[in-house]
Amino acid sequence: MMKKQLLKWTIVGFCSVLGVTALGAGQVSAHGYITSPGSRAYLGSNAFTNDTGQKPLNTNVGQVQYEPQSIEAPKNTFIDGKLASANISSFSNLDEQTSTRWHQNQVKSGALTIKWHLTAQHKTSTWDYYLTRPGWNPNQPLSILNFEKITSIDDQGKLPVKDVAQTINIPTDRSGYNVLLGVWNISDTANAFYQAVDLNITK
Repeated sequence: MMKKQLLKWTIVGFCSVLGVTALGAGQVSAHGYITSPGSRAYLGSNAFTNDTGQKPLNTNVGQVQYEPQSIEAPKNTFIDGKLASANISSFSNLDEQTSTRWHQNQVKSGALTIKWHLTAQHKTSTWDYYLTRPGWNPNQPLSILNFEKITSIDDQGKLPVKDVAQTINIPTDRSGYNVLLGVWNISDTANAFYQAVDLNITK
């Protein structure tokens, strides 16, 4: 009798572990990315192709082609040369940086609408946006020292909708090629999601 009971609890425990593992895998695979203006990851992904019917505008992006929503790392992961990948080795293709490497979204200075698509919603502390400073060198690896925070939107721990639209302001002293870094900070974990967006700014 005791052996049967022990076997029963062993099976239950094993199934519980499997259940937690499966849940964890599902959580890891789904989060969010910037669709407009399209992020570096999104414009090279299958998600972009499925949404638009077009071929990717960015090529040779590596693993992020299949999961632009998964650029997740601890908050304030601002490592020189690894900003776009958030220091995730499987997404390192995103860190390649020249003035012509990435498709540049055409935008104007002033008000700009940023759209995120969340494949899994998470309670949010802030949405932070950083933009390259005047005089930055587009042919050098991205460094946080060459960015300034231009907007922070406080969600106060709320659960966002699946498609988030926010308005930020592009300073009038920016023109030509610049990189916008969008950071979605989660309120109930230590992590954030990172999206690099390549812009060509006109007046």
